[in-house]
This record gives sequence, C-alpha cells and structure tokens, in this order.
Amino acid sequence: MCRRPGGSVGRVGAAPTVEIRQAVGADEPGVRACVEAAYTPNVARMGKPPAPMLDDYTNLIESGVVYVATLDDQLVGLIVLWPKEDHLYVDNVAVLPEAQGAGVGAALLSFADAQAQRAGMNEIRLYTNEKMTENITYYPRKGYRETHRASDAGYQRVYYSRLLGPQQT
Repeated sequence: MCRRPGGSVGRVGAAPTVEIRQAVGADEPGVRACVEAAYTPNVARMGKPPAPMLDDYTNLIESGVVYVATLDDQLVGLIVLWPKEDHLYVDNVAVLPEAQGAGVGAALLSFADAQAQRAGMNEIRLYTNEKMTENITYYPRKGYRETHRASDAGYQRVYYSRLLGPQQT
C-alpha cells in the first residue's frame, strides 16, 4: 500500500479508476476548460475552432447530455450523448491532454456503449474532422467503421458507426 498525493491510500502500481457521471452545473467551468485544452491544438490545423469549442455547455449540461470522466475526483474528460430513434449519437469526446493515453477516452466510449445498450439501441454513431488524424486512426481501433465523408457546416467530417451486441465487429 502507498499513500497517494492528497492522502488517499492505494496499492502500489494500481492505476486510478476512471469514474463517469452525469455533469451538473458546477462542472461547467471544468467542462469548458477540458474542451478548450483538448481542441485548441486543432485550431491551427483546421483554420478555425472545432465545432465543440463553440457549443453552449451550460445548456448542454442542463439538457442532461453531458457526462464527465474523473480521475481522483479531477475532471479529465467528457462525452456528449444524444439518444436518437435508432442509435446513440456521440456528439463530443474530449480528454485533457495530460490524461490522454490513460484510458479515459476508451472508458468514455465504453460508457457510451453501455448507455446505448441500456436504451435498447444497437448502434453508436459519431464523426470527427478529417484534420484530426489521431481520431481517424483511433476510432477504427475501437471498433468503429467509417461510413462516409461529407462537408457539414463548413467542416470536412468523417462519419463512423459501431454496432453493438452479437453483430458487433
């Protein structure tokens, strides 16, 4: 056993657990900071702010569609989920740069899977910008397949789908 910074006790070498919960109003500054930190590196590549940087997170949190990921009670990521008639739409996945590679994104996508299945849906859809090349290699590794590419609202988007359950690939 060892004592972590802040006094909590854990096993030596034990990775902290990502916890995910629905965002509340008090999370808005942390949500905004996470989005800014996660997406700012893409502004120069894209020539403009990525769409998630323009969203109204106060309204989204009030709508109940934002979920936050925490490590040791610190907000390190978020996901925005919209239930549709026949699928769950992932509108945004953002992880603080310093938490990337720690399994936060994977935990958020697994959470989306569970939410979809809980709602009786067997498909998740999302998109990314074609300039976000890290995402274009990441999503297929997580079981998403590219369905098409299109221009939407001035952004060049790459659309993905993932089937859940027995038909999952």
